[in-house]
Amino acid sequence: MRQAEINRRTAETEIALTLNLDGAGCASIDTGVGFLNHMLELFCFHGRFDMTLQCRGDVQVDDHHTVEDTGIALGLAVSQALGDRKGIARYGNFLLPMDEALVICAVDLCGRDTLGWQVTIPAQKVGSFDTELAQEFMLAFTRNAKTCLHFCQLAGGNSHHILEAVFKGFGRAMRQAVSIDPTCADATPSSKGVL
Repeated sequence: MRQAEINRRTAETEIALTLNLDGAGCASIDTGVGFLNHMLELFCFHGRFDMTLQCRGDVQVDDHHTVEDTGIALGLAVSQALGDRKGIARYGNFLLPMDEALVICAVDLCGRDTLGWQVTIPAQKVGSFDTELAQEFMLAFTRNAKTCLHFCQLAGGNSHHILEAVFKGFGRAMRQAVSIDPTCADATPSSKGVL
């Protein structure tokens, strides 16, 4: 079982996270940011990842630190759970329709961090959630998971639908990328021999 446990404490947040990459999609998430909870539950369900996450952050200031630090913790957990990354498919991609929204997510678990974010969210807020924080979350994730991650929005006008497509597609693409390739289960998935 490829699992990780992250406990991270700063002056702004305190996070306890467990992750199982070979799970059933079960999530118990409380970040103090309701919309982020919902998006991470979707990520886990569609990725088939089991995750528990508790975060206590300075949401009385705003949600920025909580969202960014949760992305950091999830990235660290994915990197830890992958270990030496031998045997993984490495690449994943998914084209996710969510009503009128259509978003491509592509991932390469390459050991280098890059975020491509071609997503236009019309509203500044969904409920009380600042929609610009979705990009901050993904940037924090990529830096700490050492992952190349791209999102490309092809259609969409409803901000909630666009963000759902982003996180569901993220889960589906990650599910592909972390899966074990039975044809080379002991091999590093790189022509260089190292990720």
